Amino acid sequence: MRVLKFGGSSLASVARFSEVAQIVLQQATTEQVCLVLSAPQGVTNTLVELTDLAYLGADFQSPLSQLEQRYQQLLAEVPGVSEVRRQQVQALINSQIQQLGWQLQGMSLLKFCPDHIKAQILGLGEQFSVALMTALLEGRGADVQALDSVKLVKSQGDFLNATADVAATATVIDAAMAATPASIYVMAGFVSSNAQGETALLGRNGSDYSAAVIAAAIKASACEIWTDVDGVYSADPRQVKQTRLIDRLSYDEAMELSYFGAKVLHPKTIGPLARVQIPCYIKNTLNPSAPGTCIDVEGDGEALVKGISSLEHLALITVSGPGLKGVVGMASRVFAAMARAQISVSLITQSSSEFSISFCVPQLHLVAAKKALEAEFELELQNKLLRPLAIQSDMAIVSLVGDGMRQHRGVAAKFFASLAQARVNVVAIAQDSSERSISAVVEQRSCQNAVKVCHENFFSHIPSIDVFLVGCGVVGSELLAQIERQQAFLQQRQVKLTVYGIANSKQLLLAKDGVDLKNWQPALAEANAQFSLAELNRFVQEQHLTNPVLVDCTSAQAVADQYADFLAAGFHVVTPNKKANTSSLEYYHRLRAVAQQQRRRFLYETTVGAGLPVIDTLQGLLNAGDQLLAFEGILSGSLSYIFGELEAGVPLSVVTAKARAMGFTEPDPRDDLSGMDVARKLLIMAREAGLMLDLSEVEVDSVLPAGFAAGANVEDFMAQLPQLDQAFAERLAAAKAEGKVLRYIGEIRDGKCKVAIKALAADHPLAKVKDGENALSILSRYYQPIPFVLRGYGAGAAVTSAGVFSDILRTLSWQQQV
Repeated sequence: MRVLKFGGSSLASVARFSEVAQIVLQQATTEQVCLVLSAPQGVTNTLVELTDLAYLGADFQSPLSQLEQRYQQLLAEVPGVSEVRRQQVQALINSQIQQLGWQLQGMSLLKFCPDHIKAQILGLGEQFSVALMTALLEGRGADVQALDSVKLVKSQGDFLNATADVAATATVIDAAMAATPASIYVMAGFVSSNAQGETALLGRNGSDYSAAVIAAAIKASACEIWTDVDGVYSADPRQVKQTRLIDRLSYDEAMELSYFGAKVLHPKTIGPLARVQIPCYIKNTLNPSAPGTCIDVEGDGEALVKGISSLEHLALITVSGPGLKGVVGMASRVFAAMARAQISVSLITQSSSEFSISFCVPQLHLVAAKKALEAEFELELQNKLLRPLAIQSDMAIVSLVGDGMRQHRGVAAKFFASLAQARVNVVAIAQDSSERSISAVVEQRSCQNAVKVCHENFFSHIPSIDVFLVGCGVVGSELLAQIERQQAFLQQRQVKLTVYGIANSKQLLLAKDGVDLKNWQPALAEANAQFSLAELNRFVQEQHLTNPVLVDCTSAQAVADQYADFLAAGFHVVTPNKKANTSSLEYYHRLRAVAQQQRRRFLYETTVGAGLPVIDTLQGLLNAGDQLLAFEGILSGSLSYIFGELEAGVPLSVVTAKARAMGFTEPDPRDDLSGMDVARKLLIMAREAGLMLDLSEVEVDSVLPAGFAAGANVEDFMAQLPQLDQAFAERLAAAKAEGKVLRYIGEIRDGKCKVAIKALAADHPLAKVKDGENALSILSRYYQPIPFVLRGYGAGAAVTSAGVFSDILRTLSWQQQV
């Protein structure tokens, strides 16, 4: 015989009842079936609401009428039921509603509800399901018998959370089936009876447990738990999108997962099946052809980790003090107090010095647990042998489960590194001696992030980058286009890069599923929010993003001044904006300290050489023990282009206008011609090399004479620029007469920085650099007398955006170490 259990979601409507009937009839053609049913979806919740209302003396007539209407609607719509059977079900409805009304009225008058009465009420829904399903199967010609679970499933203990007695159940259920032979038996889940014959419930959502008990009692060939998902997943699909269906679990793995919060399995279900080694299948009523998850004695030993589960809404209680150390029986007193208060303990950990014991209890039972412990240890607390109870509320347990963990080293290290990566503080840890599970107590608000990152590292292996772009001008727009074009490539490389936010100076666009990069402009134009750390941080928390990256493509000082705050809030910062690294030395050091402290990355490769790996190259040399002796560089792509054209005889005013039209210069060319842009780049290089200088200490020889076109707007400046053409032509001619060329150079020598127009000999490494190229000549302890030269294009949105894109991808490098 095979036991099939269907939950409330599988019985939500007449259509669902019919689907269940079809599954049962199909299986009954090859094997006897014992069908175990929950109440129709929502009915038990209504019964709980009715008892609560009556207990409080409130009006319960409306929900009672709604319950009756629900019953009547299901009965009216069910097809193929004989009139005799329909009348029998109607009689059951009438009897239930009448009896329920009397019981609720009594509760309302007495303001009291005994547990045995509450058990009778809460089990009514399952009995209705049995009556309706029996009528439906009989109408389809099945050989079906309904059996009374209250009489046949035996239990002991609490009326509302009883423990089944499998042996006693086996005796009576075997006799009942022998007396009424049938192809299909239908029984109610959730309900049982104690030794006195009183109704007792097997715990809320205990129909799975009922099915397991019945399967163990009749020694079924298998127990199938039918629900609304395809099986057990590697994590809760509501928390993690890339979950994987687990094909096979061992009993021990399933018990660990169910205990620590796997919603598909009831914690008590596996025990009865494991004792007699009956395989259990988790199946989907809505997808009956799916294989589901098989739970048996062997499981799948090849898989390292099977699942990541969480148990939420807990409190961590710590009992500590000198009175614990070396005193026999203190631990037993702690947990005996919890047992007397009927409080379940989820996780236990003790310090090796025996100075403290910590354990988790449901947050709902915290007050009762505290009272029970204070009563138990009243004398010890008064005499200060124990410290006052330490309580941490709003906690959760995250657990890694898998039989394969026993044969592999480093799993625990990877688990805790993942928690650190998710910026989760581990409050307590526990591991069983079988090494089948590792658990960590974390703050409730960090639980989903912890599960998400652990799943990413153990299962999906698809690291995520969550981008928020501020500044969507030339570089920002090109960057978005590059990201959009590279999505297919990134997916092939198992990288998930999503742009969740785009901001300009006036508006902020946020999208929980990611911004549509093909149509972001009109969406941004309609956005109402404004860019701020608070707004972005709120969004990150709500969406449980674990690797947020702020990409600043502005040149704004105001945005650069917020980098430290973004880093402290958990964002990586990627930018071509030079303002942060050329601000005060105090801020320069603060950025690096916060980044290191928060394990975030501050990446700014494009601040000096656009797409050239300037910063990375210099850092690599210094990390290898090299020492910068001197540096010369053409650090401005726009000035590289301008001076190359000047060499070809094009007047300064003409080439500047041309460079501006091509997007090589800033909107105001004076930002380039003043030399301050190069000065900032040179200062960044100097600081990277260990020279702690300020911008005011960089000597700047501007392309423009002092005071030229002072106060003029851009167009007026451009109109006055031809006044300088003759002077530059003469300066170029003088250099040419000496066999030299003019270049705009940034130089570091003898601990000083200087930016100036220099006449270079033809054999100088930088003499042939033009047409928008950047070039750097590094003379170091390792690279001398011939310098290390790095050369390539440094102007234009495409190369700058590509450099920024490369930095964004580097936010993955520390994840891949996990």
